[in-house]
Amino acid sequence: MLLVTKRGPHLESSHKIVGLSQLCRGIECKMESTIEETTLSTISLLEERLLRVEHLLYGNSSTSSTTSAVRSLHDLEHRFSKLLQHIRVYGELLKLYKSNPTLFQPPPASQPPPELSLEALRAIVLSAASSFPATASALTAISDTPVPDSAHSAELATLLPRMKGIEATQLAQAAEIAELRARSEATVRRWYEHDVMGYSDFVAGVEGRIERVERVIRRAEKAQEEI
Repeated sequence: MLLVTKRGPHLESSHKIVGLSQLCRGIECKMESTIEETTLSTISLLEERLLRVEHLLYGNSSTSSTTSAVRSLHDLEHRFSKLLQHIRVYGELLKLYKSNPTLFQPPPASQPPPELSLEALRAIVLSAASSFPATASALTAISDTPVPDSAHSAELATLLPRMKGIEATQLAQAAEIAELRARSEATVRRWYEHDVMGYSDFVAGVEGRIERVERVIRRAEKAQEEI
């Protein structure tokens, strides 16, 4: 019994160590699986983007889904390098990103830009200092503007059905006015074509007959004078 009681704590500590080691292994396995999943998802997203760019540039392309991951990575690198060779803008952007990565990851608005000195920041703030009181007074005026009474809003809401009815009446009147305008235009055109133009033709015919009669009379008078 004494031996058992003496070895008990060692056995418990050994069991604890074994349990901790198993727990650590499980955590490591989970971390490895999480890293693998993240890597695979990143690769798949990159492949989707490259396929979209290739589809926009070259149209449909046939790809095999039974290739290995290494082969897929090699193909992705090859296609990416091909895109960089054919499109100079992408290569220039990649060089710019490698030389100045902070350009594509701007700092938050609460932090000043690191490339500006304190004197430049002070000059920017002082140049805009004159607009601070005007902005503050405008904000104060907006905050002091009273909220309209809810009774007026409720009254306007009750007037909405009448306004919709008036709008429908106006639309009907506009349609009727358009119809009357078209009928008036047709009436005026018919009057002009039949009455005015007909009267003009009648007057022109009468004038022509009068001219012919005048010519006959002149000839007769001239003949009498010669006799």
